[in-house]
Amino acid sequence: MKIAFHGAARTVTGSKHLLSLKNGKKILLDCGMFQGLGKETDVLNREWGFNPPEIDHLILSHAHIDHSGLIPKLVKDGFRGRIYCTPATHELTEVLLEDSAGIQEDEVKYINKRRAILGQPYLQPLYTTEDARKAGDYFSVIEYGSWCVIEEGVECMFTDAGHIIGSAAVHLRIKENGKTTRITFSGDVGRYRDVILRSPQDYPQADYIILESTYGNSLHDQFKTTPDELLRWIEKACLQKKGKLVMPAFSVGRTQEILFALNQLELENRLPPLDYFVDSPLSVKSTEIIKKYPQYFNNAIQKILKSDQDPFGFKGLKFIKTVEESKLLNYRNGPFVVISASGMAEGGRVKHHISNAVESSRNTILFTGYCEPNSLGGRLIAGAKEVTIFGVYHEVHAEIGSIRSMSAHGDYEDLSQFLAGQDPRAVKTLFLVHGEYDVQQDFRNRLLKKGFLDVQIPERHYEIGLG
Repeated sequence: MKIAFHGAARTVTGSKHLLSLKNGKKILLDCGMFQGLGKETDVLNREWGFNPPEIDHLILSHAHIDHSGLIPKLVKDGFRGRIYCTPATHELTEVLLEDSAGIQEDEVKYINKRRAILGQPYLQPLYTTEDARKAGDYFSVIEYGSWCVIEEGVECMFTDAGHIIGSAAVHLRIKENGKTTRITFSGDVGRYRDVILRSPQDYPQADYIILESTYGNSLHDQFKTTPDELLRWIEKACLQKKGKLVMPAFSVGRTQEILFALNQLELENRLPPLDYFVDSPLSVKSTEIIKKYPQYFNNAIQKILKSDQDPFGFKGLKFIKTVEESKLLNYRNGPFVVISASGMAEGGRVKHHISNAVESSRNTILFTGYCEPNSLGGRLIAGAKEVTIFGVYHEVHAEIGSIRSMSAHGDYEDLSQFLAGQDPRAVKTLFLVHGEYDVQQDFRNRLLKKGFLDVQIPERHYEIGLG
């Protein structure tokens, strides 16, 4: 068999890895959207590098858009196989894909108004809301920990990856010519000390491993707790400067972690008496889905649930649902806190909040996770003095901050622990994906010192034989 890497190859987004078996069957691992790569992004998302109708099965590690976001386009372009994932991933993916389609439709309408004035041809979204809904017909769910036959000679099992609710590491046993090959795809690896979720689970020995490497050369801050960090920023931005605190946050995972931390501050009587707005209909839907799966929470949250039925709610919290309510926040003077998607500030309502807040030194924009360097979030974190939002130039006078301790991706110690149950000399090749190239090179050197014999960093569309 062969494997080809069509996304998240020497970059962090667009996860897509294609297994081609000797009998002609093709299995796609993830179908993610490229994000935050500037003008390249749209072109990358329109070019597959393979033929969608030829794909027999899609195995989805988790719901985040950089892993699931091109599923409706895959179906639109001819895929008619099954999509395998965990039950929670199925629920979350459906709402994320419809939201992604809605954002694309809205942004294309806005862009086409300007193109019409310039006499340029109209653009089309990658897919529509209707395309996203049709994709839902192709899903099949597999529970954690049970081997499932998806094709003659092909078995699949999921183990909890601890990244977001429903996230999974994918394990395959593929039998060809009487020989079984064991492949593990990590998806995104969570943290072993996550404040909400269970730690990543152990898994069987693999012959080949495809491993994410987002934070492969860094350690998260273990000495500053998320509630304390959030409190420090709230006090500085809202109590001292009397301004707005805008927090871009992914709707699934990060928003809930922020709400949980603020709830902790309230339980400790430390939460400042302000208005806290969650301006993301998707975040509201996602939070309700996440609450349905308390069995995936860690033991600490299980104990809290016995005395606090809603660990994501607190006094002062308000959910914004309509566009009109969202726009009214732009006319409201601080101090207040607004949490809004997306985390990289590449789409969604948070772009409007940033455009409204970024020119005033009273305001603060606080990022809570990884941002692709070319994304709006990445440029702000890097110290850009001027940014373009919706085609309008803005001078940056707001304070820009970030909290690295909140990342849902494991650092190199977490990634090393994820590999700890493996005999490195029994792993024929370990492929590093979902990371920036300089980070991957550092991580590769660490892994070679740990005894792994062959660690490769594939380029996009690189194909290699296995076995």
